[in-house]
Amino acid sequence: MYVNALRKLVREGELSTEAIDERVRNVLRVKFLLGLFDHPYVENPEYANAVVHCKEHEKLALKASLESIVLLKNEGNLLPLDKNINSILVTGPNANENRDVLGSYGPLNVEMITVLEKIESKVSPKTKVRYAKGCDLVDENWPESEIFPHSLTKNEKADIRKAARMAKRVDVAVVVVGGSSKTCGESRSRTSFDLPGAQLDLVRALYETGTPTVVVLLNGRPLTINWIDKNIPAIVEAWYPGEKGGQAIADVLFGDYNPAGRLPITFPRTVGQIPINFPHKPGTQGEGRCRVSGVLYPFGYGLSYTQFEYSNLRVNPEKIGPAGKVEISVDVQNVGGLKGDEVVQLYLNDVLSSVTTPVKELKGFKRITLESNEKRIVEFTIMADQLSLLNIDMKRVVEPGTFEVMIGGSSEDIRLKGGFKVVK
Repeated sequence: MYVNALRKLVREGELSTEAIDERVRNVLRVKFLLGLFDHPYVENPEYANAVVHCKEHEKLALKASLESIVLLKNEGNLLPLDKNINSILVTGPNANENRDVLGSYGPLNVEMITVLEKIESKVSPKTKVRYAKGCDLVDENWPESEIFPHSLTKNEKADIRKAARMAKRVDVAVVVVGGSSKTCGESRSRTSFDLPGAQLDLVRALYETGTPTVVVLLNGRPLTINWIDKNIPAIVEAWYPGEKGGQAIADVLFGDYNPAGRLPITFPRTVGQIPINFPHKPGTQGEGRCRVSGVLYPFGYGLSYTQFEYSNLRVNPEKIGPAGKVEISVDVQNVGGLKGDEVVQLYLNDVLSSVTTPVKELKGFKRITLESNEKRIVEFTIMADQLSLLNIDMKRVVEPGTFEVMIGGSSEDIRLKGGFKVVK
């Protein structure tokens, strides 16, 4: 399809053959570097059986799952949970799901260890682990119900009441909700970012019991969980965490791993805010009398079981030329009682430019591990090309002016500010 379109563009003079040659050259260059011209065929294809899904790769899968989990809320330090807790309820449509929450791509012959299974193996033998599905992921009228809400059916009400009754008899409830390959993926566009089906009704019923509740999200896109954020004390975003996801989630819930993932996206408060982008330009996120303002969770956001302090921001030199570079460093200290990771984020703002630029752009980040009370210097180097923009003539240039430096734990959690100037 694209070949015919490219031929048409070349004939019409809208695309040069030189541009096509350059793109083809890039492909051929990679093939040359890989040695495919000399050895186009795999010499030992059976070797794949020994490599794919090997123990080393399984460890890597677990590491990826752990490092991607984002702690969204932890009011009153409800998390981590005690492994010796007397009783726990695990509920929700994704609590015992081992297939649909793996996503749409990848091998089909792997089974995810579910959240329920790993919690059962994580807690003390004396802990009573109860399970109730609570509700299905979507209701029988979905996706129409996103536009025309339906009342809960008798079966849905009965399932939710059952989960609520069980929640009254335990010390804590973990409810695993979100989406699946049924609701997110190719050809899975939605008209709402709310939890589908009766999932929010389930969470509300658990909340009304008074039992401390943890919400775990398994999903592939932002969710407008405003009610949950306001009322539920602990929220864990686990995405579609892969085959080791159940283990990773349990490790986070019970403190065997201190979460430090950060949001690579922004969570809006409502689908009506879409498009809501980061970085954004001045005035695009303004407030109004009839407008929902602000985001639910900003780009780069994420909590930890420990706390970090930032100090002593250094920007050197204070002036550079259009081809210079800036060294930026900051001291970061773990002031909490647990070992943990911090993701130090560097943002810049071109204060006054010839064209409109974002108010804040991520220019670097570093994930560091600190023991309790440990302090480390985190360093960044900003090269001149990172300061460039496309001017009104669509030429990439580095303009003279002042650049604001912002260091913090997210795009909104800015701890320290500084600056430097670019001069001619």
